[in-house]
Amino acid sequence: MSGGPVAGGSAPGPNRGSAPDPAPQTPEGLDWAAGPRTAEGLDWSGGARTPEELSWPAGGDPLDHPDHLRAADSAATEALLRAYVRETGVQVPGDGEVLSLPLPCSALTLRVRVLYRSPTGWHRFGGVRVVTSEQGGSVPADVGLVAAALVRESTLGRGALPHLGGDAVARVLNSAARTGAHLVRRRAEKPGTHAPTPFIDAEQALLLGHPFHPAPKSREEATDAELDAYSPELRGSFPLHWFAVHPDILVGESADGRTPAELARSLTAGLGLQIPQGAALVPAHPWQARDVLARPAAAALIEAGLLRPLGPAGPPWHPTSSVRSVYRPDADVMLKLSLGMRITNSRRNNLRSEMRLGVRAARLLAAGPAERLRAEHPEFGILRDFGWLSAGRDTETGLETAVRDNPFGHGGPQGLCVAGLVAERTGPGDGSPPAHRALLCEAVARTARAHGVSTGEASARWLAAYLDVLAVPLIRLHAWYGIALEPHHQNTLVALDAHGLPRAGWYRDSQGYYVAASHAPAVERLLPGAADGLDLVFDDAFVDERVAYYLGINNLLGLVGAFGALGLADEGDLLRVLRARLERLRAAEPGAKGLLDLLLDAPVLRCKANYLTCVDGLDELVGDVESQSVYVDLANPLAEARR
Repeated sequence: MSGGPVAGGSAPGPNRGSAPDPAPQTPEGLDWAAGPRTAEGLDWSGGARTPEELSWPAGGDPLDHPDHLRAADSAATEALLRAYVRETGVQVPGDGEVLSLPLPCSALTLRVRVLYRSPTGWHRFGGVRVVTSEQGGSVPADVGLVAAALVRESTLGRGALPHLGGDAVARVLNSAARTGAHLVRRRAEKPGTHAPTPFIDAEQALLLGHPFHPAPKSREEATDAELDAYSPELRGSFPLHWFAVHPDILVGESADGRTPAELARSLTAGLGLQIPQGAALVPAHPWQARDVLARPAAAALIEAGLLRPLGPAGPPWHPTSSVRSVYRPDADVMLKLSLGMRITNSRRNNLRSEMRLGVRAARLLAAGPAERLRAEHPEFGILRDFGWLSAGRDTETGLETAVRDNPFGHGGPQGLCVAGLVAERTGPGDGSPPAHRALLCEAVARTARAHGVSTGEASARWLAAYLDVLAVPLIRLHAWYGIALEPHHQNTLVALDAHGLPRAGWYRDSQGYYVAASHAPAVERLLPGAADGLDLVFDDAFVDERVAYYLGINNLLGLVGAFGALGLADEGDLLRVLRARLERLRAAEPGAKGLLDLLLDAPVLRCKANYLTCVDGLDELVGDVESQSVYVDLANPLAEARR
């Protein structure tokens, strides 16, 4: 399947930062609309002048609707449409034009105004309408109708029975409902409310979720009351639940040589629990603690007296943007907890193979690559998942916990999740826009003021600094050692200087490590047995393809798209900044030529298809790496940028 966003198209409209400014912009100058708007200044009545029918940007943004459910419906519909047009090759017309989507499998035609057409695919859409007559009559559609029609087109239209799409539609609706809950809670907060540290504040910023996922906030099986505590978007926190584990069934490992018992003791100081003689403690997410009791592997251990649930204890931990990873400002480590709840496309159970991979990767980096990276790029770091613990020797029990570095406590650097930086905010609930549409807008405003430049120029400088502290080190690691990672927005973090520019970067998560086959002998010399028993070595072409998606499409092109959709800069200008930096790197790093040839010159790039993966009911954490998700071809905006 081919198609997707094509470079070029309509130039950004007014207030998108494309024209040079004579003076630095104030924060107010970065507002999405031309200026502050009151609820009275918008027509939300459903009459002739609905928000989606007003000229852009004079109309109100659908995300700012005073009704939180309608704002959530708009956000859910927009993400669904973005994913659908990207993965099915639909060509999106220019700003202000109407996109028509004939759906013969439902005998429907949907029409939606394009608020912003993005060369990288981060389009903004108005409300969707269903055509009711040849004379142009139409009625508004909600996300349920849009999801049912699009999913039917992607099941029946591809030769599958239409009922097989019911699960995908349900997830879209679940996600929209969760988004509504996030919006009503956040809109009720007092101005200036923040998390304990900037790190967790950014982790809690993803109120709307992944911009290219049909169900970015779906969380099934948990109750609303549980999700109050477990959701980063609701600023949840909770004490961990603890299990006493007989030493005969305590398992785990660490990169620094600590035994599982020693690693467990490092996590449990001061809990105040009555621990059975000789037992060790392992933590669990509170939802997981209840769920594992019904799992045969854990139930058998409890029945045998080898495993005992002790309940909650200790200070509260804050869930990060992934929901299952948790953080405390005063802790030396973060924990990646197993969580069998289905979130987006997957149940987030930790697999022991993944955790072994994390420890092996930590040892491999310590064998030389980490020292070279520090010497060449002291501003870049990799957060290691350097240890893990669980109960039961033969198979996963649901108590698997990975232990991760935490440099982001009080007094330390404050890495900000890139997904949180670009996450769109909605207005305060009165129909007016937010002061800044995203944390990224605040950062760019500081840069523009500090350097006395336009918003567009500040955006270009921000992107250039980001490339130096994050993208270049990752590409060099790949060029030097054949070690490739999955640096999507949620897995990458940056710290900002006083002027809002990136000054440091980090990668996190052990789930995605690859070694290119051509480098496997050298890696084996660095760490004998590096790939033993693990899926770590893959063909070079496959590794390049995956890096081109995670770093190229998801991270770098996604960042360019965010700048454009947020009204900060012309995407074409930023694509040229990105292309120029990667071309210089290609000339300097021969080992990166295969990857950079693909990113810079290939007419199409392979892209993970979140929508089709959802429709097909695939769990992205199950099965072979090559077949866990659907992939499609997208037109490459970087190749277009050289013209």
